[in-house]
Amino acid sequence: MPCLVTVGGFYGDEGKGKIIAYLAKKDNPAVAVRGGVGPNAGHTFTFEGKEYKVRMLPSAVLNPTTRLLVGAGVLVNPQVLIDEIAKFHSDDRTFVDSQCGIIEQIHIERDIGEDYLKSKVGTTGTGTGPANADRALRRLKLARDIPELSLYMEDVSNSVNYALHNNETVIVEGTQGTYLSLFHGGYPYVTSSDVTASGICSHIGIGPKRVDEILVVFKAYVTRVGGGPLENELSEEEARKRGWIEHGSVTGRRRRAAPFDMELAKKAIRLNSATQVAVTKLDVIFPKSAGLREYTKLPEDAKKFIENVEGETGLKVTLIGTGREVYDVIDRRSS
Repeated sequence: MPCLVTVGGFYGDEGKGKIIAYLAKKDNPAVAVRGGVGPNAGHTFTFEGKEYKVRMLPSAVLNPTTRLLVGAGVLVNPQVLIDEIAKFHSDDRTFVDSQCGIIEQIHIERDIGEDYLKSKVGTTGTGTGPANADRALRRLKLARDIPELSLYMEDVSNSVNYALHNNETVIVEGTQGTYLSLFHGGYPYVTSSDVTASGICSHIGIGPKRVDEILVVFKAYVTRVGGGPLENELSEEEARKRGWIEHGSVTGRRRRAAPFDMELAKKAIRLNSATQVAVTKLDVIFPKSAGLREYTKLPEDAKKFIENVEGETGLKVTLIGTGREVYDVIDRRSS
């Protein structure tokens, strides 16, 4: 029953896509399944010099033998999904739960036109929040109501549980980050659903006893887009000086930046019952780490950073991202 749930530990943008793309190539999972909110979050990864972005499909898409599933709790924009299926030639292995909610144009218009959501909360304008509101009011269309999606219908919960029953490897992919959770984040500057490990499992329909490992992903510094507090936030000038300027993969907005927050990290581990940690973009903080794939070759200051994370959190840092490429990873799981 090898099931790994992967979640973001901060405010999203932690590099989950790159970590999942690496695990998909390295571990060859039978199934990768998306939980989370919807196309308001994008995952980015680079393979052999080419950058890829996904908003609906799991980031395991580059493994041609992995079945790609989207759980019932995920909101689907049909056009975004169909475009990604065509782009990655995955029509024969992509399946969507029939009870996924559907984002329509009216939801996008409401999202863009809502001054409070746009100006204060900092919504992405993808229609996600209004669609989830309609779902709560029980008036949202579901995937089973959309003829264009009929070829991709499946009971995802049954499929995932069947795979686990047969001891197949399953990667569960969360989106966004712990502190954007509707229930556990800094309300109202949150997304419209729970994106902790418990929420992600609920989205795809597996019980907690089915999970073997929970991997929480942290970036070596903290970023967030939109409104809301950010402890020790750097000025744009200082962030640029440090090379920490980034932009969101869906909206293109500049991400605000701050140093690694150990207290946030420890709380995220508690909220998610994490069993292991991944740290990404170590090379941004410690440039001499760039491209390294062996822990022993890391510079001493980078090792001390990792050891401090382990000492403070009590968990092993099993995966360390050292560059943009999928395989720019130090994999310490076997040790």
